[in-house]
Amino acid sequence: MNQALTLICGVDEAGRGPIAGPVVAAAVILDPNHPIEGVTDSKKLSEKKRLVLSEEIKTHALYWAIAQCDVAEIDQLNILHASMLAMSRAVEALPVAPEHVLVDGNRLPALKVPATAIVKGDASEACIGAASILAKVERDRQMLEWHAQYPIYDFAKHKAYPTAAHLACIQTHGVSPIHRRSFRPVREVLAKQAQQAAGGSNP
Repeated sequence: MNQALTLICGVDEAGRGPIAGPVVAAAVILDPNHPIEGVTDSKKLSEKKRLVLSEEIKTHALYWAIAQCDVAEIDQLNILHASMLAMSRAVEALPVAPEHVLVDGNRLPALKVPATAIVKGDASEACIGAASILAKVERDRQMLEWHAQYPIYDFAKHKAYPTAAHLACIQTHGVSPIHRRSFRPVREVLAKQAQQAAGGSNP
């Protein structure tokens, strides 16, 4: 990247794989004069370390913003397009327009400024790593709130990823309002319930 550029923004998302809850994106413009040690791909960090780094990023970054797409949008658009939209929203939510945007992955969201997609950029570019941390921490925070509302699904433990325990929960208890109905495991449970209901209504 051209070192003359100062307002370089990193963008990443969290929550493409889970079968419930929003997909959350963050955009971060780090302060080159205030590097934050330990910033990398959020998946490589412990929850405790992510929380500490999240606060440091919010304190010391030049600018940051968080945005998301909710479950209804994910089901309407599909998860890829919803992820792209959430990232676009995060960049748009920044109080300044960045000079260049670095996006984790191999696709670019719709942006009004120049951008580059970088595969595994969350591990190689500090600004993308910072965005991955903010997005992950915010999504986990929301899943804890959903856990309080729907404790039967144990969202606090698996954060809505399709673990064996989570899949067993939706098969036993059905799906919640925040489950993604376009995702296959959820679709299958809904189809099974509809089949049972139809069978049960026969004389």
